[in-house]
Amino acid sequence: MMKANRSGKPEGKRTDEAAAYSRLTDDDLHLFNEGTHSRLYRKLGAHVSTDPNTPGTRFGVWAPNAERVSVVGDFNGWDAEAHPLDAKGASGIWQAFVPEAEEGAVYKYDIRSRHRSYRVQKADPFGFRHEMPPRTASVVVDLEYDWNDQEWMATRAERNSADAPMSVYEVHLGSWRRDPNDPTRYLSYREIAPLLIEHLRETAFTHIELLPVMEHPFYGSWGYQTTGYFAPTARHGGPKDFMYLIDQLHQNGFGVILDWVPSHFPSDEHGLGYFDGTHLFEHEDPRQGFHPDWDSLIFNFGRNEVRSFLVSSAHFWLDHYHIDGIRVDAVASMLYLDYSREGGEWIPNEHGGRENLEAIGFLRRLNEEVYSNYPDVQTIAEESTAWPMVSRPTYLGGLGFGMKWDMGWMHDSLEYFKRDPVYRGHHHNELTFRAVYQFTENFMLPLSHDEVVHGKGSLIGRMPGDEWQKRANLRLLFACQFLQPGKKLLFMGCELGQWSEWNHDGGLEWHLLDDPAHRGIPRVIGDLNRLYQDEPALHTGDFRHEGFEWIDANDSSQSTMSFLRKDPSEARAPSLAAVFNFTPVPRENYRLGVSIGGRWTEVLNTDSEEYGGSGWGNFGGVDSNPIPAHGRYHSLVLSVPPLSAVVLKAPVGAAE
Repeated sequence: MMKANRSGKPEGKRTDEAAAYSRLTDDDLHLFNEGTHSRLYRKLGAHVSTDPNTPGTRFGVWAPNAERVSVVGDFNGWDAEAHPLDAKGASGIWQAFVPEAEEGAVYKYDIRSRHRSYRVQKADPFGFRHEMPPRTASVVVDLEYDWNDQEWMATRAERNSADAPMSVYEVHLGSWRRDPNDPTRYLSYREIAPLLIEHLRETAFTHIELLPVMEHPFYGSWGYQTTGYFAPTARHGGPKDFMYLIDQLHQNGFGVILDWVPSHFPSDEHGLGYFDGTHLFEHEDPRQGFHPDWDSLIFNFGRNEVRSFLVSSAHFWLDHYHIDGIRVDAVASMLYLDYSREGGEWIPNEHGGRENLEAIGFLRRLNEEVYSNYPDVQTIAEESTAWPMVSRPTYLGGLGFGMKWDMGWMHDSLEYFKRDPVYRGHHHNELTFRAVYQFTENFMLPLSHDEVVHGKGSLIGRMPGDEWQKRANLRLLFACQFLQPGKKLLFMGCELGQWSEWNHDGGLEWHLLDDPAHRGIPRVIGDLNRLYQDEPALHTGDFRHEGFEWIDANDSSQSTMSFLRKDPSEARAPSLAAVFNFTPVPRENYRLGVSIGGRWTEVLNTDSEEYGGSGWGNFGGVDSNPIPAHGRYHSLVLSVPPLSAVVLKAPVGAAE
């Protein structure tokens, strides 16, 4: 029902919402100071009026140690005397409505501190848009957008569930593609949308994960040095352009995960550091507030208002951008006070330990809040240590994440694959050790951007052998990733078999698709993705031990391994047997024990000629024999090609 405003004109939903945003209530102040306000962006920042009778913008900023705050911008000639803000009691919040500031206005906060005569102009910590770097001001913007992804949102819970297939394509937007006519120009969000969707269709990923798109001054940080926790980078367009990209991805059946960095932030003067003349967002003591790895500042997770700021940032992307998941960067650096520090360079917690109790509390609260409001999304931790129960509920003592990256699998696998096959038999445990812990967390298996930078080279570049063997090894690595339990993540360019190390200043090596010998790599990725999604045995048991069973984990002498994947939810669903040969020597008459008699169908062979392989195979399938092997009553006699994986599907309707 419409209601009338004071002028007697009808006032619609958007005007009501804008008015609600502009009101800072006692409850807001209480929740903010308590550290439990999860949508602080509704009250602080720049909120443009949608009422034509009262044009302008309401500004709000937290600066408790300021003596005076004003908003300056192109609407007042950057005059610090023109529009002072009013202090809201003892809350530390300053607010004012500025009629002259309309959508598109460029602004900063001019802050005069009570301490040391400090004065500075800061970008808006809650700014919804910022200028294109290297410019650093914030921009007034209306976030209203007409979404068309209702079908996706209605089915998102099923698509993001623990039993669903999740195969993630990790993307850095600035270097995925460049303008072919001007390689120095970034493509816009709208230009990227159809190109990315076409590639995702061909390679059959289910989700994309974007390296941080939040505004960042230094492009070479890939977004991990964030200054704008509520704004997509202007390098590719405005907020509505980014919404369009997400909307298009959703309409075409692809989920979107954002990389998010609550662990640290840069010390650029216009950013959060030393915001009001004090260490407001960060710790004052560098043993707590400075990160040596990234030359950046560390959030003070023990400060209530900082927790409200960060939790509000996470909710902002879920609320306004329909994000399907958040991958939290560098969780290990948050959990440990001595992370990358020597003795004497860190301060123990109140119990004398190395655990960051405030950060642990923040992460638990973050996950509780997110899953309470959005049970159909996922939070994913990049956590590289053996910290227990990262992806277990907080009520059981866990951190509450939905998933955790399996960094151990990544490290062991890449160490194994770089070895000459003649030595692989001596390191067989690097393949099999994961089975000891693979169900202790809800794991995602990552081959991420971190593995193709800083002199590590490309994935295919570290494979041994000639070019044919390198390609075969890479296909085999991907098969290991997709056939083992766990969700999947692959960084852009790896699916092309890119020879060069990733370079953020250029685009991917798309010309490789013109090479017939190389086209098999993206083709096998597409087929692995489709097999992973089409066969419940490969995804319903990603986090359940009933979904995995070794056939032979110990054949180090031949450098082979084999296992079964099963659907734990359906006893009579056909199992899949995966057999791997990690040497260039074909294994003929290879006997594999199975529990089901009948014809097993070959559903994937990475040595297929269409992938660039040698064409060894099993003529579409193999009939079992009543000859026991591997502790089972039946067996198959296979041809296992060189440097390849073969997947066979049990007879339909047969139960083990």
